[in-house]
Amino acid sequence: MLALGLVLNTVGLGLFCWLIFALAVYAVPFFVAVSIGMLAFNNGAGVVGAVLVGTFAGASTLVLGQIAFAMTRSTIVRAAIGTVFAVPAAIAGYHVILAMAQIGVPSLAWREVFACLGAVSVGATAWVRLTIFAEPRPLVAIGA
Repeated sequence: MLALGLVLNTVGLGLFCWLIFALAVYAVPFFVAVSIGMLAFNNGAGVVGAVLVGTFAGASTLVLGQIAFAMTRSTIVRAAIGTVFAVPAAIAGYHVILAMAQIGVPSLAWREVFACLGAVSVGATAWVRLTIFAEPRPLVAIGA
């Protein structure tokens, strides 16, 4: 039984970590969906209407962000769009990894180290998932 418990705990922890990285890019669309859904609910849309409006707002945020990132040619605008999606994901990753580290790491310093590494890796994952649809451009000298 002990071996089965260890295996299931390892599988569960691995699944939870995969879920964190898979859902990292959706932090901003989720925030927008909840905010717009609550706004619609408070203005009398009802539960079903608020869920529909929130879902549409979140999906639109994700799709428009990916399209804007893929279509723009300016590096500064791409960096700004990527930052808007990556920073909230990094903050969420920091807090999730800090909470997980409190379970098994007794040292406060090591908890912070793990949380910071988690924030960087989750933020980078969100950035990479956003850039998947962007077409890579060849490096061409200006004026060529």
